[in-house]
Amino acid sequence: MKLVLFQTSSDADARPGVLTERGVVDISAAVRKSYTPQLVMQGIIDDFDRLRSTLEKLARDEKALPLAQVRLRAPLPRPGKILACIANYWEHAQREARPLNMFMKNPDAVIGPGDTIMLPEYTVPWMFMHEAELALVIKGPSKMVKAKDWRSAIFGYTAMIDVSAREQGRRTWPATPLTSWLGKSFDTFAPIGPCIATADEIPDPNDLIVRFWNDGQLRHNYNTDDMEHRVPELVEFATTVMTMNSGDLIACGTNHEGLGALQDGETVEIEIQRIGKMSLKVADPRK
Repeated sequence: MKLVLFQTSSDADARPGVLTERGVVDISAAVRKSYTPQLVMQGIIDDFDRLRSTLEKLARDEKALPLAQVRLRAPLPRPGKILACIANYWEHAQREARPLNMFMKNPDAVIGPGDTIMLPEYTVPWMFMHEAELALVIKGPSKMVKAKDWRSAIFGYTAMIDVSAREQGRRTWPATPLTSWLGKSFDTFAPIGPCIATADEIPDPNDLIVRFWNDGQLRHNYNTDDMEHRVPELVEFATTVMTMNSGDLIACGTNHEGLGALQDGETVEIEIQRIGKMSLKVADPRK
């Protein structure tokens, strides 16, 4: 099942839906009402075992809105936490695996399909780069989950672009006076979407093709089987450090061989096998 948040021209806020081959089926009448779209999606994650048969029936039987008549939004507009892996791909290197490490990315940086990545107004010689990544959507509360039990902590999967500010030479945001994660936390620097593919849609998250295009030019093109530290280990590592709650995200890192710059006026697309594809614009106020 592919869960989305969507809006029509008459909606004041996003509604939950199921993405089908016919379009988007509205499921808002079947789920718990909450104050924000984020809490609605967290409620669906928490209640999914009870809701599943109802949602499957709705997706099968109810009228679908064609995609041309709706706007998909970020499926998790404000996750409680975004943990992101540092590197985490072999990239054809003949070496020992590097120690697993993660950083926290600003949840307020989330945007969704059709939105615009806004580069900040700064004069230092930085390059703003894309990193196309698989992201794990957590079912919580999950704490001290062993690698062998990793599936118990996974609700589903989505795609994320980890937009990153780097000095010339590819070093992330200067170590002084600011630490590196801040260069990845500007507003709009965490596009996710187009949907949450529930765990049953993806038998093996370490066998997915990730692709990314910039103005039609293929940049990233890799398989998640190249991870140094695979999904079960990521789940164990993160939940050993902290409690991961429903709707939290773990971004699995990227293959850096496809890195490139983002510049004003460009259109970028990310696609992950079994999840889907989304497109965004890039804008630089300094042109």
